Amino acid sequence: MSKVKVIACSGIGKVYGLMTREAVLEVTNHLAPEVSETVCLAHIVTGDAAARAKVEGCDCITVDGCPALCSAKSVESAGGIIKARFRSIDEMRTHRGGDAGTATALSEDGWKIVDEFAEKIAAKVMESVSQ
Repeated sequence: MSKVKVIACSGIGKVYGLMTREAVLEVTNHLAPEVSETVCLAHIVTGDAAARAKVEGCDCITVDGCPALCSAKSVESAGGIIKARFRSIDEMRTHRGGDAGTATALSEDGWKIVDEFAEKIAAKVMESVSQ
């Protein structure tokens, strides 16, 4: 069985990108490492054959830092089967007034938000595996 690919777009320069990266690493390293893995989005975007081969025809979950949806668009273009799309900016809407931190460091609240976000992503990974 192929692992579900969970691919983060960084949203560079914003706390949303840091949240995205940390949530994906939490899923792939701790919450669902047996059934999920991540692939470097930059390698997919630049046409790296090995990275594109990892997503082509495979179940993928994309996690974007901003509304541009770089991860979702790039994975789709590479032939990945997108089972779910997440955006950290949407996650922050459920925590209105919260301070997640900066582009380089999450606050205590930011880590709590990331943990909740990672749980949601991991649930979709498990749902995808059970289908």
